[in-house]
Amino acid sequence: MLPKATFALCLALIAGTTSAAVAQGYRFEAVPLFQNCGDNSLKHAQQDGITLGISPSPPYSSIDPATHKASGLDVDINEAALRWLGITKIHYEVMPFGQLIPAMLSHRIDVVAANIHITPDRLKAVSFSGPAWWYGPAIVVQKSNTAAPHSFAALKGTQVGAIAGSAADEYLRSIGVTVTPFQTDAEEFAAITTGRVKAILEDDVKVLAYLQANKSAPIEIVPNVKVPDDMIYKYGYGYARYAMRKSDCSLRVGYTQALAEVRGNGEMSALLKKYGLSNRNLFFFPL
Repeated sequence: MLPKATFALCLALIAGTTSAAVAQGYRFEAVPLFQNCGDNSLKHAQQDGITLGISPSPPYSSIDPATHKASGLDVDINEAALRWLGITKIHYEVMPFGQLIPAMLSHRIDVVAANIHITPDRLKAVSFSGPAWWYGPAIVVQKSNTAAPHSFAALKGTQVGAIAGSAADEYLRSIGVTVTPFQTDAEEFAAITTGRVKAILEDDVKVLAYLQANKSAPIEIVPNVKVPDDMIYKYGYGYARYAMRKSDCSLRVGYTQALAEVRGNGEMSALLKKYGLSNRNLFFFPL
């Protein structure tokens, strides 16, 4: 049993730590998304299966044209979560990223299983699972570009490319940038490589994977660019999640707990490592 003086000191230290944590002002990048549960969407998926919508975007998601098998980091994460939920029948639909939300709203698919972020425009139409994983934004230019923009604000007045309907697209439009939209990663990387656009805004992990596979590509990430708070907390580069219809509340709550369990038991860490990432990609701020 601790002496009274030692016990009092421990309480003081705990109180001080708690006060410091509160004073630090932790912020959330999502609001509660579990209104109106009581629907049968989770039960339906467990009994009859589920259709996941993905875009052709390695290393996140792709379909092998020979075997028609889905693969990629997001495919593995979704399937791990669905195993925990007891959903065993999984069907995939593949389409350009910008078509995924309309396909879900029309009930062609049940989940946007390509990683997707909370943004103001998307919240008007859909809801989101809890956090899956994280990556940051990257400004990409041609090598030796002496006029490369070294801030996001400097992208104004520059010919910038982004995937249509992506978080990058929405953020750029929010700060007044005229965006050149692309339907696929291949089109986007070809445009910056050939100089069709002066810059692109893309996911850092996607750019690094492209550069690893195309070592002679004459493009590079602009280093040391500060990410504005609004870009994380409002316009799209908080956590990667998965999207569902607002009415499918029980499925969304189930998905959210499933992702938490996959993060909690170490499987998420193993999957990130499988694709060349690390536990840094579990959180949007380094520990």
